[in-house]
Amino acid sequence: MDYTKVGNLILKLRTEKGMTQKQLAEQLHISDKTVSKWERGVGLPDVSLLTALSALLEVDMEKILQGDLAPNDLDGGNMRRLKFYTCPCCGNVITATGETELSCCGRKLAALQAQSPDEKHSLTVEQVEDDYYITFTHVMTKAHFISFVAHIVSDRVLLIKLYPEQNPEVRFPKRQKGKIYYYCSQDGLYVYTPEQKK
Repeated sequence: MDYTKVGNLILKLRTEKGMTQKQLAEQLHISDKTVSKWERGVGLPDVSLLTALSALLEVDMEKILQGDLAPNDLDGGNMRRLKFYTCPCCGNVITATGETELSCCGRKLAALQAQSPDEKHSLTVEQVEDDYYITFTHVMTKAHFISFVAHIVSDRVLLIKLYPEQNPEVRFPKRQKGKIYYYCSQDGLYVYTPEQKK
């Protein structure tokens, strides 16, 4: 672990927050000399202080200890690179267009890998007026259901959350060419292009 890198990052984050060493120290119930030592690379924060320091600086603990906040490459706002994450505990749905580290309910989340529809996870897409009307032949029980459906085009995403015991159907405004992603609570993420044959 590089003490200097850790210290430089703490200094950078503290000044971004407009805090003095003394103000940060008071929040952590330590002396400003201790903060000065960290920033000079003479010592590291005690493990017991990392949670509070992470919350005050609004940065993940691991990143503080690595001493580095490497920014992502700009993605140009292309939604076709969208990644989906779901929490196995609470069912929270999170999306990101770039590389990210996410956690929910104390668990680190990995990006879902989309698969092609199979017989059990097939869907029907009809055009009704200016909309796509999408239906699934999927059970919608509390233990096994379609959790969300998303229509993605290059500059936007429209996501609809579904719930157990609800009818497995959604309606999206028909826009430019795009893909339809949908998530089964037991079997994972699927992707369908409306132009492809079922």
